[in-house]
Amino acid sequence: MTWTFSTSLDEFRARTGRFLAARPAENTVLLTIAHRLAEAGLDVFGQRPPVFGWWQAEPGGPIGGAFLRTPPYAHRLSCMPEAAAAELAARLATAEGEFGEVTGVGGEAGVVRAFAAAWTAATGAVRVDSVEERLYRLGELTDPPRPPAGRHRLAEAADRELLIRWYQEFAAEARVHELADVARVVDDRIAARGLHLWEDDGRPVAMAGASPVLAGMSRIGPVYTPRENRGRGYASGVTAAASAHALGLGAAEALLYTDLANPTSNSIYQQIGYRPVEDCLVLDFREGEEGEEGWEG
Repeated sequence: MTWTFSTSLDEFRARTGRFLAARPAENTVLLTIAHRLAEAGLDVFGQRPPVFGWWQAEPGGPIGGAFLRTPPYAHRLSCMPEAAAAELAARLATAEGEFGEVTGVGGEAGVVRAFAAAWTAATGAVRVDSVEERLYRLGELTDPPRPPAGRHRLAEAADRELLIRWYQEFAAEARVHELADVARVVDDRIAARGLHLWEDDGRPVAMAGASPVLAGMSRIGPVYTPRENRGRGYASGVTAAASAHALGLGAAEALLYTDLANPTSNSIYQQIGYRPVEDCLVLDFREGEEGEEGWEG
């Protein structure tokens, strides 16, 4: 098996583009991150340069797996054989410089577990946190069972400060790393007409993002309703509206992730037509200390 590492976004997209686009649902995160790097610059996620890699079962063969990392965030794995994920971990464990730094990993659950088992065995690292997610794909979009009061609209420049605050609150609640430059993300998504609001009585009460249509898919997220506005169906309303908007822009697939620890979100998205695709896992690592055991789960 052969892993090739690179610091070139152009090379990564040229080598893996067809592979990633063949399964856009399972590879949605890599597709959207690579697109954003190309559109907004290599520093959009942080000052340190991203790293990339792709896997071939044999030299010169077709691409069968890929990863990218935008420091300080974790490695993100495409769909790939579990053996390829284990081989990647072993390669990274002996790599130098930016390629040898692994703070975490995310992707399909089985692939992540294979990577984690190989990484902890090779390095003595231990797992310190995890988020279990489920990837959903929209089947037939249906109205929320209890349509909320209010209406949908696209976010505007006047909503900027509110949306920055909501992004920060979402990151804290969802146990995800806060973006390095939240204001830049919000500004870019407003300009691209990729942030949706639900408003009631003229007041924004919930938001949903939607990625650009790439390889026929658009991913909805983040979806956030402040605590004081919950229980009124606003999240269902804004998610359904953002999904319909993405379909209207030509998306063949609308996707979203949920935290499996949140039964409410997993329920409401299924009520408007989303169906499970696969379970995913995001793990963080830290260096092990004497006497500690690596993770084997």
